[in-house]
Amino acid sequence: MPLTFLAADHDSATSVPDEPLPHANRDYWRRPYRPGPWRVAVAALTLLIAAYMLLCAMIITMAGSPTGATATGLAAALTIAFALRLLRVGIWVSPRGLRRVGLLSTTTLRWRDITRVSTVQQPVKWLGLPRGVQGQALQIERRRGESLRTLLTDHNADFLSRPEAFDRAADVLEAWAAENR
Repeated sequence: MPLTFLAADHDSATSVPDEPLPHANRDYWRRPYRPGPWRVAVAALTLLIAAYMLLCAMIITMAGSPTGATATGLAAALTIAFALRLLRVGIWVSPRGLRRVGLLSTTTLRWRDITRVSTVQQPVKWLGLPRGVQGQALQIERRRGESLRTLLTDHNADFLSRPEAFDRAADVLEAWAAENR
């Protein structure tokens, strides 16, 4: 199986790392930006911990304690599920609407239920921690009800120290909203 992305002769001029992921069919839900290095690093570390937990479950099974092995295996499965869900967190779009995927919940809005998508200057959380800093946030206002909870900021795990990627993602989301409303 050729792994062209690892080859030295791979044409890197055609692939820009911060461009949206390409899809032939626009009907699929897709994220208009790539996951950031912080999010990927935390997910990779979590998967590494899960691998050690699975190894521990195998050793516990060989030692003859099926109850402990089952508990350790379930904990590893939950850790893997957490890492995979962490990678899916973000804003996803399709011609049907906009989807905000959080760690524990998902909210889907049709384009006709959204009045405005805009970038605003406001205090934002740094990497989701309680510490607030001045930054930009993508604000999504519903036709009825309050605004959607801010998930896309220039200081979250996807865009920390990548302001041009945040600007590009915000512009793409605003264009999707303008095109599909």
